[in-house]
Amino acid sequence: MKLIPRRLLVLGVGVLLTAFASRSEATTVRELTRMRGQGESVIHGIGLVGGLNGTGDSGKDLVVARPLAQVLQRMGNPVPDFEELRNSQSVALVMVTCVIPGEGAEVDDRFDIRLSVINGATSLEGGELWVAPLTAAVPGGELYAFAQGAITIEDPETPTVARVRGGARMVREIVTTPDVSSAFDLIVGKNYAGWSSAAQIAGQINQQYLLTTRKLGNQVATVLNERTIRITVPEQERANPAAFVGDVLSTEVNTSMLGLPAMVVVNTRSGGIVVTGEVEIDPAVITHRGLTITTTTPAPVPTPNQPIVESSTWAAVGTNTSESGQSRLEDLLRAFEQLDVPSKDQIEILQMLHRAGKLHARLVVE
Repeated sequence: MKLIPRRLLVLGVGVLLTAFASRSEATTVRELTRMRGQGESVIHGIGLVGGLNGTGDSGKDLVVARPLAQVLQRMGNPVPDFEELRNSQSVALVMVTCVIPGEGAEVDDRFDIRLSVINGATSLEGGELWVAPLTAAVPGGELYAFAQGAITIEDPETPTVARVRGGARMVREIVTTPDVSSAFDLIVGKNYAGWSSAAQIAGQINQQYLLTTRKLGNQVATVLNERTIRITVPEQERANPAAFVGDVLSTEVNTSMLGLPAMVVVNTRSGGIVVTGEVEIDPAVITHRGLTITTTTPAPVPTPNQPIVESSTWAAVGTNTSESGQSRLEDLLRAFEQLDVPSKDQIEILQMLHRAGKLHARLVVE
């Protein structure tokens, strides 16, 4: 085996990191848009979770006893009287929901499913979903999948809601491919919506198409509104448009050129907060459940006679740029961490700042 010199190996890694850094702002049209008609689909059903340690539904409730008795009968163990199930608390009746992505689904594809308690069960911890049919979310909907599997509790504070990874197996395809014979629409993702971003995406598509010698002609991408781009399939591509559609969706776009505002994305369930760009906030005094956050402009300079003293009930958030008169959201989040403010309270404060016009960013709440 030939050994690679350590110096050469380090250099190779450095070049690789540089290459990734140079492409960090480049993405493709496929990641910024979707084709009209390729929306998400929802299938759902009613199921039973077994194996619970006394935290399930009461067997005396007929809404639970009936489906449990039907399952036992199908397994060759019929129950002559619902009274026999009266003391059972090892089973819970749940709603099963599965979201199919915009690309659709083929037979035997697997997707995550979400479970939520319907009746009086107090926890799904340690349970397993028994086989449950999933149908279209309309009355009399057709069967599309079967769900089954071990349960994962994502939020310990809400044990009545759970997930099964890859728990739904498709038995019927869901097709979302639109007709692209002569034209189709690209829908810009809501987080990228805007006239400037739509124009930039369309411009990149036209540039890639027109600069290819075998595709000389008129532009193919036209902006209809801030979220819609009409793609016209050229005459010479209409007999077999697959390659053309692939070229359009794989067009590279530099996200730094889209003119997008800074964004703050928060997830109310997980408490996660993601900040993109340099987000600023106007001077303000924030009080929330006994907590006080004060922003000062400019930031105070500590001196031996007037040092900055940290307090457990308030924190100052300042700015080093007196010209703008604004503080950075990064500093506010650091103050939250210093005061051990819960994620839920942080999100509520950010929402209030946004409503008051003090948060200079687009706020996305998931």
